[in-house]
Amino acid sequence: MDQATAADLVIAGIGGAAGGTYHHVNLEGVSRIGGPVRARTFKGNGLMRLGGSLTVDEMETNGDLKVGGGLQMGTMKHDGLLEMDGGLRGENCTLSGVIGIKGDCELRNFTVEGSLTISGFLSAEHVELALQGQTRVKKIGVKSLVVRKAGSGVWSKLAGGVIPKLRAELQTSVIDGDFIDLEYTTADVVRGAIVIIGEGCSIGRVEYREGLTVHPGATVGMEVKTGE
Repeated sequence: MDQATAADLVIAGIGGAAGGTYHHVNLEGVSRIGGPVRARTFKGNGLMRLGGSLTVDEMETNGDLKVGGGLQMGTMKHDGLLEMDGGLRGENCTLSGVIGIKGDCELRNFTVEGSLTISGFLSAEHVELALQGQTRVKKIGVKSLVVRKAGSGVWSKLAGGVIPKLRAELQTSVIDGDFIDLEYTTADVVRGAIVIIGEGCSIGRVEYREGLTVHPGATVGMEVKTGE
């Protein structure tokens, strides 16, 4: 069924539906969808549970969302809790809150404020992370990456305040990119053309092609300038 000719799915209050192909999906309240969903637009507020994957052109949600599979989208904005049993693929993605993704992420632009866990690889052109809690990513490959410690806010209290030991920090094994600007990051290896190692970083080995700056408050085990 073509998305343009499919019916809309609207749930208000407490309700459920089967998976399928829809034109517009609008969820308000407590919603449960039993299987994979394809839609042109997906909007929701509240508690949302999807029993399978989600494929959507445009998506904007707030609240507590769990996707029982992978998520593929054109543009996405989510504020709240997000848990995914699969990977995340798409163009432009903005997330705020506490996010857990069990698969790989392949994106063009990725902006996150809060606490993020990615069990697989993060591959993107441009990534901006504003840390409000402990963030873990297996490996990162990007054109540009900027990592900052965000100011205190509601998600900072949820992610870091409830469990004080989980301080705002990015933990990963390898970061590979062109422009890399880090704060509060722990990594085994960082490779890039221009690399800035800022405050609160602990890096085992830095390989840079064009330029390297290291903050006095950072620790770098080894610095290596590679090919011209």
